[in-house]
Amino acid sequence: MTDWAAAGGATWIVTHVDETGSTNADLVAQAALGAPDHTVLVADVQRAGRGRLGRSWVAPPGTALLFSVLLRPRAVPPQRLGWIGAILGMAICTAIETATGLKADLKWPNDVLIGGRKVAGILAELGSDALVIGAGINVTLDAADLPRPDATSLQLAGAAAYSCDRAALLGAVLGNLDGLLARWEAAEGDIDRSGLRAEYLARSATVGRRVTVHLPDGRTVTGIATDIATTGAIVVDADGRPQSFTAGDVQHLRTSS
Repeated sequence: MTDWAAAGGATWIVTHVDETGSTNADLVAQAALGAPDHTVLVADVQRAGRGRLGRSWVAPPGTALLFSVLLRPRAVPPQRLGWIGAILGMAICTAIETATGLKADLKWPNDVLIGGRKVAGILAELGSDALVIGAGINVTLDAADLPRPDATSLQLAGAAAYSCDRAALLGAVLGNLDGLLARWEAAEGDIDRSGLRAEYLARSATVGRRVTVHLPDGRTVTGIATDIATTGAIVVDADGRPQSFTAGDVQHLRTSS
């Protein structure tokens, strides 16, 4: 039997369920009832899992690491909380690289890529006094079960079977997240003073690329992604006119040969 509680080490309270609607929705409800900081919920199956922009996300039982964490970062002012998804993304990248040897990158805002294909997605939700951040990492999904044609899993990307232990991977993610959160909170959420923005940019698969940003209102903007601002917004140079966007989907465009 998998010892999920051990994955939390000394600082995380990990609960495992076989099945739920959404780990994020469950933790949002628990947060309202006073659940403590560093609470983690992991599930083998999510029947109503959601991605960004309300997209559904469902994986066959036990093939993905599906979890949410509840945080109460008292030292970080509300206007700086938007970086939390990226911080979890960095923790996931490092955990994947350590466990599998595969290089992982970040696509704005919060997707984790291996070889240009999405292996993990992140959804952050802000409550009245707590943050809930959920992630789904494709671990052993077969090609037929992938949620989208540009996705992959650790197994499909070439990870050895022994490196695809979901509980061990969760433990690595949470351990990495501990260190990143400590730096973020010590800097009162200042993403530059903590050094986290520089680390994010070093992992960015988006900055420097030609992209199309699909905005929530249906508009699109195409140009070169030049930066991720301290606010977390992507900066796109569209024909010499830098524009910043805090929400939207980014499509990486192929460079012409």
